[in-house]
Amino acid sequence: MEPIKIVVRYSNGKVLKGFTNDFFPDKSLFHLRPLDNIAGGELVEVLIIDLKAVFFVKDFTGDSSYNEKKEFAEGRKPTGRKIEVTFLDGEVLVGTTTGYDPKRQGFFLFPADPQSNNLRTFIVSTYVSQVKYL
Repeated sequence: MEPIKIVVRYSNGKVLKGFTNDFFPDKSLFHLRPLDNIAGGELVEVLIIDLKAVFFVKDFTGDSSYNEKKEFAEGRKPTGRKIEVTFLDGEVLVGTTTGYDPKRQGFFLFPADPQSNNLRTFIVSTYVSQVKYL
């Protein structure tokens, strides 16, 4: 299995970047090989309950000057339900989901903006203040 590029955002604001081979949305933990320790070294055990979200990214640098669009492109037919997610810290993400259920530990959001650096985001339900269907 090819390692997947992720950025982990903890609920306390801590951020880790690296690779994972064992993330599953129904598991309570996974392992991360930190970006600054690719050559070997220790894996970091990541508990889902401690997180805000896991961002599955195209690259680790992104473009800090790019403001991700919060609306869907005209004529684009996204798969799933269109939603707006507001986190407890006030951050808002817009995209689609096929599996939102507030009783689950989390759900995937696919960004509305095709230019987003995020391929998809696993959002931890306990760190969500509101989900609005669009």
